[in-house]
Amino acid sequence: MAVDKNGKKLPPGIRQRANGRYEGRIKYQYKSYSVYADTITDTKKKMNDLKYKLQHGLYVESSKTTLDEWFETWLNVYKKNKLKKGTISTYKKQYSYMVKGKIGKKYITDIRGEHIQTLYNDLVEEDYAVSSIKIIAAILSGCFKQAFKNGLIERNPVKLAEVPSEKDKNARKAMTKEEQHVFMEYAKDSYLFNFYSVLLRTGLRNGEIRGLKFSDIDKKKRVIHIRRTLKYEEGEGYYEDTPKTKSSRRDIPLTQDVEKLLDAQKHYWGEKIVNISRYVFCTSDGKPLSRDRVQYEIDRIIKQINQSGKEFERITPHVFRHTFATRAIESGMKPQTLKAIMGHSSLAMTMDLYSHVMPDTKATEMELIAVAF
Repeated sequence: MAVDKNGKKLPPGIRQRANGRYEGRIKYQYKSYSVYADTITDTKKKMNDLKYKLQHGLYVESSKTTLDEWFETWLNVYKKNKLKKGTISTYKKQYSYMVKGKIGKKYITDIRGEHIQTLYNDLVEEDYAVSSIKIIAAILSGCFKQAFKNGLIERNPVKLAEVPSEKDKNARKAMTKEEQHVFMEYAKDSYLFNFYSVLLRTGLRNGEIRGLKFSDIDKKKRVIHIRRTLKYEEGEGYYEDTPKTKSSRRDIPLTQDVEKLLDAQKHYWGEKIVNISRYVFCTSDGKPLSRDRVQYEIDRIIKQINQSGKEFERITPHVFRHTFATRAIESGMKPQTLKAIMGHSSLAMTMDLYSHVMPDTKATEMELIAVAF
C-alpha cells in the first residue's frame, strides 16, 4: 500500500506525487486511467466520477483531445443549459475568430501558460480590443477550469497568463512623419523596402500583406483584393486562412504609387515569368515570408539608424498600419472610409484605435477653432 510524504498509508489506487498532489489510478477494460487532485477526498471523488463516465461512455481521453474538441464538449455538455442561446452563439463566434486558428489544434494536455500568453499578445498585435480579449480569457478560463475538474489536465494554463490591460491599448504607436521618413531612408537598400512602402500606403495587416498574391491585384478595376491572411502553425507549417472578420475581406483602391511598388516587386528576384498565384512578397526562393523575418529586418534597419547617431525606438510591423491610419486622419479621410480600408468590423473600433493624431495636428486643429471665440 502506498504512503504519503509523511508516511501515512493511502487508500488503494492513490499515490502522492513529487509536487504534493495526489494521483488516483483505476483500471477499466484492461486499460489504466489517472486523475489528479490536491486532496485525498477530491481524488476519491474524481475516481468515482471517472468510473461512472467510463461505464456510461462519457469519458473523453485528454491525451487525444484538442482544444477545439474540448471547447465543443464544454459548451454542449456543461454550458448549453446554463447560458442563453445568444451567449452560446457569441462564445462560438469569438472562439472561431480569435482562438481556433491559433491553438485550437493543440492537445489540451500540451497547452501551457506561454501558449495562452502568446495568444493574448497576438490578439493585441492584430488590433483586437482589450474588451474582446477579456471575453476570450473568460471563455478559456471556464473551458480549462472544467478540464481541470474532470482530471483531464494537471493545471489550468489560463491562470499563468496575464490579460493585457486597458493602458496597453492607449500605448499604440504610430510613426511621426519625421520617423517615417528616416526609417524609409535607411530601408532603401533592404529587400523589404517595397514591403514596408506598401504597408505604409495601404494599412494592411502583417498576415494580409504576406498572403497577398499577384492574382489579387486587379489593375482593370483599380483595386487590391484582400482575400486571405498567411498564418503559421507549429508542426503544420504555413497555411492560408480567411481574413479575421467578414469586414476584413475587402477591396482596397490601387493608387499609382502602390501600383509602381507592386510592379517593381514583380521581377525583384530576377524572374522573367512570374506565376500570378505566387506571393507578392516572398524569399529569394519563392517561399513565404515569416513574421520573424519581417521583424528581424525592421530591427536591422533600426540598428543602423541608431548607430548613425539618431534615436529610434523599436517598432513592429503593426506600427506601419497605425501610421497609415494616422496619416489618413491627418489628411482628412472620413472615418467610414478609413473603416472600410482598414477592414474593421465597426466604426467604433476605427475611432477607438485611431482617433489619436500627432501633436502638431492637434495644435493646428486648436488654432482653427480659436477663431470661434
